[in-house]
Amino acid sequence: MQVIPLAWWQLALAALLVVALAACTAAARLGMGRSLLVAAARTTIQLALVGLVLEALFAAARLHWVALMALGMLLIAGREVVARQKRRLRGGWAFGVGTLAMFLSSFSVAVLTLTVIIGPEPWYRPQYAIPLLGMMLGNTMTGVALALDRLTDGAWQQRAVIENRLMLGQSWREAIGEIRREAMRSGLTPVINAMAAAGVVSLPGMMTGQILAGSPPALAVKYQILIMFAITLGTGFGTLAAVALASRRLFDGRERLRLERLSAPRT
Repeated sequence: MQVIPLAWWQLALAALLVVALAACTAAARLGMGRSLLVAAARTTIQLALVGLVLEALFAAARLHWVALMALGMLLIAGREVVARQKRRLRGGWAFGVGTLAMFLSSFSVAVLTLTVIIGPEPWYRPQYAIPLLGMMLGNTMTGVALALDRLTDGAWQQRAVIENRLMLGQSWREAIGEIRREAMRSGLTPVINAMAAAGVVSLPGMMTGQILAGSPPALAVKYQILIMFAITLGTGFGTLAAVALASRRLFDGRERLRLERLSAPRT
């Protein structure tokens, strides 16, 4: 079974429906029409450019090009983590913590999955490596961003409680322990919900794509289970690492709370 090709006029028809939705939001005075159109335009341009890049990358299939593409994806994801935080660490620490956490988690799990479990030849074959890493970075980015936002905002809101605990002799880990746990839960909740609803409420994207491409449903299910587990591992370890690094930055060597290291809230 082959994939049914899509003509440009069919995509244009879908785009007209998005424009109609934007008009409806404008008529309802939601103030989201322009954002919706800009997002749709960005989606079209970005995916078209990525399609051209991936075609060239698949044709070349060289490790250094795959690594360069992966590095670019990682840096963009790190920038998005910073953009989603209400209060972030000053001096580039938010970008550094988020990027390092995603690198340590997503890249290690992706390489392990490619080399040990899937085993393409070569192991960095872009048809497998780039989609896998993209899915892992996208989900890890969301988890890390949510966790860091909950951590920094919680530390600011409960600064008096933290300082009182420090004065009572607790270590910085104990003083901010509950806030750290809540931040970790916040980062892990989306991926846990996604696993709980997979196959019952929704059909995940990779499985749907493989079925549309003609793969047997049983094979698509196996790949989707593998991807869900890999995404969970990347998100989980990334969230834990990001919260650990960021919470340590909130205290100095004498275990004093240093909230001046946080930027002003973003509106």
